Amino acid sequence: MSPPLQAVAAGHVFDGNSVHRDAAVVMDGERIARVLPRAELPRSAPLRTLPDGAWLAPGFIDLQVNGGGDVLFNESPTPEAIAAIIKAHRKFGTTSLLPTFITDAAEKMRAAIAATQTSIAHEPSVLGIHLEGPFLSPEKPGVHAVRYIRAPHDEDTALLTAPREGAMLVTLAPECVPKGFIAQLAAAGIRVSLGHSNASYEQTRAAIAEGLTGFTHLFNAMPPLMSRAPGPIAAALTSSAVFYGLIVDGYHVDPATLRVALRGAGRCMLVTDAMPPVGGKQTAFRLYGEEIAVTGGRCTRADGTLAGSALSMAQAVANCVKLLGLPLADALRLASRNPAEFIGRGDTLGRLAPGYRADLVAFDPVSMDVIDTWVAGVNASAAS
Repeated sequence: MSPPLQAVAAGHVFDGNSVHRDAAVVMDGERIARVLPRAELPRSAPLRTLPDGAWLAPGFIDLQVNGGGDVLFNESPTPEAIAAIIKAHRKFGTTSLLPTFITDAAEKMRAAIAATQTSIAHEPSVLGIHLEGPFLSPEKPGVHAVRYIRAPHDEDTALLTAPREGAMLVTLAPECVPKGFIAQLAAAGIRVSLGHSNASYEQTRAAIAEGLTGFTHLFNAMPPLMSRAPGPIAAALTSSAVFYGLIVDGYHVDPATLRVALRGAGRCMLVTDAMPPVGGKQTAFRLYGEEIAVTGGRCTRADGTLAGSALSMAQAVANCVKLLGLPLADALRLASRNPAEFIGRGDTLGRLAPGYRADLVAFDPVSMDVIDTWVAGVNASAAS
């Protein structure tokens, strides 16, 4: 339970819009009460002062987390697995996330949805679920098992649109689902994202008109941008109403290509596509019964296919600065405010402002080592 009133002071406080020098965040229970100069702090608030040079920012929000702490959600779609994944990623500044379930058997997908619904009731870090598949293109499977890829049935529509708590994000290939399916999902409040798709530019634009608003790991598992075949990448970069996730690990996409995405009309978000090694101790894991090796920071199948990443959100932010030349504040925005707005939580998450949930990350801006985190006003050090 969060204390009724507490304050954290830092030399730099990024509120989601701008940086405040020598400032503090005052939390009242689960919510942020004020962001103000340190000199104006009320005497009644217990104060935590961060080390010299440290920054305070909105907690990171990761919408594509397959695993962490040596746990893979697909292998163990349970509340206990979700708790382990949350604990692993919180060490790297991620204060809320969508456990991500990739293409698999229908009964396991139902178990994954049920597990997140159970977790949401008592774990504020769980924002909902990301279903990456199974309605994908068999021509762009990536590491997804082709044997489980399929078109949606009526039972799928009923399952996905049933009343639920939290957000649901569904990654699909729009050319592989019936006309009107995306509209049905969007009408039920589901965020629909293009991924593992061979869609044309025209098919992608039609999906956007139907309610698709996201692109999962832009550039990966989709047709390349070509002079006479612009494909989904051109649709993403020229549509101001969409969001696209970027895996900034230096392996999935070349930094030069990512810099092009930063200049697009759509809004970028950082995602990790993280696998069990993040926050874990093992250097290999199993997916669909096959061993995935982690070498040199890459998670790969025996044939060399990338299988998610070993990326943390703190490292993704650091890579934006080092590899892409982004100012730190801009990189932080891609890890907090933009993903919050994509899933419809921009009024409660992703900023340090009065009324917002008190999700914060304190970190060293040079090393990007995380000093501490708070979720709904509860400090990680105090909670552990």
